[in-house]
Amino acid sequence: MIRRYLPIALTLYIAFVFIQSLFFKFSNSPETQYIFGTLEAWGASLGFAGLFAPSGIFSQYVVGTGELIASALLLAGLSLRLRVLRPVGALMAMGVISGAIVFHLFTPLGVSVLNTDGTHDGGELFALACGVWVAAALLLWLSRDTIAQTALRLRGRG
Repeated sequence: MIRRYLPIALTLYIAFVFIQSLFFKFSNSPETQYIFGTLEAWGASLGFAGLFAPSGIFSQYVVGTGELIASALLLAGLSLRLRVLRPVGALMAMGVISGAIVFHLFTPLGVSVLNTDGTHDGGELFALACGVWVAAALLLWLSRDTIAQTALRLRGRG
């Protein structure tokens, strides 16, 4: 029973966290400006100006697009016919969220992010990111049979 419904719950959790954040990223909200502005200033101080800018390779638009694609793959992977997409989406989600966790831990952004009203979020964004990472890792583990079967099929074609 758990093996049947756990992947659904994990998928919906990841998709919820990613999709609800898209409004903020794609509308260039003040929260997003603060987060990516902080990262841009940090990157510039290391000689990598523009990395997190709106046109940079780690901009909110690039990150948001990655989150959207990962969510679409995971949601499509709920279908039995498209189950092979589940580990692909989980791996993509894990990659995107690993970047977020690293930036929370090792940059001036910090674990507790400043809100637009001057308060701190108490680590809420960081906790959601950690939850997504764990959920994606669990989905990969639960998909190990699908991964093995797909690898065997691909090996047989080569």
